Order: sequence, then C-alpha cells, then structure tokens
Amino acid sequence: MGETEKASEAKRTTVGPASVLAYLDPNYWNERFTSEDHYEWLKDYSHFRHLIHQHIKPDSSVLELGCGNSQLSDELYNDGITNITCIDLSSVAVEKMQKRFFSKGYKGVKVLEGNMLNLSFADESFDVVIEKGTMDVLFVDSGDPWNPRPEAVNNAMAMLQGVHRVLKPNGIFISIAFGQPHFRRPLFNAPEFTWSIDYTTFGDGFHYFFYVLRKGCKLLDANADVKKVETPTLCLYQDELDNEDYLFRTNIDETDDQR
Repeated sequence: MGETEKASEAKRTTVGPASVLAYLDPNYWNERFTSEDHYEWLKDYSHFRHLIHQHIKPDSSVLELGCGNSQLSDELYNDGITNITCIDLSSVAVEKMQKRFFSKGYKGVKVLEGNMLNLSFADESFDVVIEKGTMDVLFVDSGDPWNPRPEAVNNAMAMLQGVHRVLKPNGIFISIAFGQPHFRRPLFNAPEFTWSIDYTTFGDGFHYFFYVLRKGCKLLDANADVKKVETPTLCLYQDELDNEDYLFRTNIDETDDQR
C-alpha cells in the first residue's frame, strides 16, 4: 500500500466509513461504538442550548431517539431536565450509556434498546421527543432528494407516526437535522399529523436546522411556514471539511445543488 492509500485509509478510520451505506447497517454501529466513546453529530449542545431552553421545561418528560454515544442527555440532565428516556438500536451503545449514567449517579434516566421505526411506548407518553441527526440516517441511500426512494419515505413516515403517537397533546418534536425545509416539509405536513412547524438554524460554516413541531397546533394553511429561513450559503472552515458531518451531509444533499 502506497503513502497515498495509507493516508486515505487513515482518513476513513478517523473521519467515517468508506461508504455512507454503512450508516444503515446495525453491525457498523455496534463495531463503532465498541471502540468509540463519544461523537457529536451536528455540533455539540452549546451551539443550540439557547434553542432547547425555549421549548423544554425542567419537568418535561423527554424521549431521545438514536442516542448513540452523544452527550446530549448528559447536558439536558445537567441543565435540570432529568426525566429522560434514551433509545438506540445498538445494544453496545445502550450498555455503554447505561454504565456511563450509573457511574455519574444520574437518577431518572432510562436507556433502552429500541427501534425508532416501531416505538414501543404507550400513546401520549412524552412531553418532548428529540433527535439529532438520527432521521438523516434514513436518507443516506434515498436517491434524488426531490423524489426520494419509497423505502426511505416509508421509514421516515413510520418514525414520524410513532413520534406523533407518543407525544402528549401540545407536546413537541425537536428534530436537529441536515435536511433542509423544502425536503422535510412534505413529510412533516402529511395530513395525519396535527403539529405546527417552526424552524431556525444554528452553526458556523454549515447551518444546521432546528425544527420544532408542536402537536395539536397545525395551521389551517398547511403550506404556510411559521418561520421562513433562507437556504444558507456554505462557508466551510477547515475543521468542518475534516469532520464526518461534512462527508455525511454532502452525500445526503449531493443532488440539491444540481437543481
């Protein structure tokens, strides 16, 4: 193996998999979480903490989808939001997070193995459901983002239907995502959902989207935006070019700029 090949291989092992299709493989996540203790998708908590505190109260019951090895729940707990349930498909991630919370003495936090496409919780169980980069995984092999493959759409709808079902009346779904509003609104605005849709952005070079969907508050005009955001111009810093988020996002939105 030449020096160039070695450098490429090193970059893959430190930045991300050779193909984004690996993100759809549960075995990839188990292997990754076995050796990786922490990784934050879409910036860390400090970048959107001000947005979180506009919508989550200390006594809110919170469900985090696809917790992985993120420290989002740790940060919420340290901010006084302690009634938290985390789920992830990876048994490795769940076990490691359970041990982490136990070692920190966190009480009231549950970490469970679960599938966001088939939530096992009772109807109207949570005040808040939150995900950070998890829904984006469903679209890594979706094809044209303007006309995604039916399987990707069906999976996204299964996730959203479950979220809508387990939210209490007036509960909110917070989705922190790469996916831009013109791609997400057709899903969020499906007739079966009663939530209003609001969104804003955060970040430095990349701008990530912070969606807030409030159950039972849908506008009469489902095509109206609560808040309109211009599609941001990308101004990338070197640390973002080297970040796994960049590799992930460029694949999700790779055909967007061709339109």
